[in-house]
Amino acid sequence: MKALTSKKGLIAMFAICGVLIIGSTVYSHCQLPCGIYDDDARFNMITENITTIEKSMNMINQLSGEQKPNMNQIVRWVQNKDTHADELSEIVTYYFMTQRITPVEKTDAQAYEKYTTKLTLLHKMLIAAMKSKQTTDLSFPKQLTDLTTDFKKAYYEGTEHKN
Repeated sequence: MKALTSKKGLIAMFAICGVLIIGSTVYSHCQLPCGIYDDDARFNMITENITTIEKSMNMINQLSGEQKPNMNQIVRWVQNKDTHADELSEIVTYYFMTQRITPVEKTDAQAYEKYTTKLTLLHKMLIAAMKSKQTTDLSFPKQLTDLTTDFKKAYYEGTEHKN
């Protein structure tokens, strides 16, 4: 009976480890050269994150203004806001900057200008996401929306993609 219990425990431990390992790797897009990309899905995810950041800021401001603020709910909305800013930053960094934007040599001036424009927009998005974590100033989700629109236009420029 004792051997059976330890066997079940061992199986349960492996199952839990497997779920944790698989769960942690499924979240992000792989950093292998898999060639499986869905740019539109990433843009939709960025937009959803911005919307959530804005809603979180509005809820934090609303709850903070109440006569007896519910600190538990405020903390939960702050965590939600920060989580979505981090998710946006991860897409910008690990999807676009490292996998989709290809470095260009300065010798091709036109291509290099397009490359630096994309990188500059992504960098500004990272800064606005960081600022969104530091404050409830609604100008930052607005900046993120505008920067995402500009980046999407620059990203698809010269392709047949319908923006």
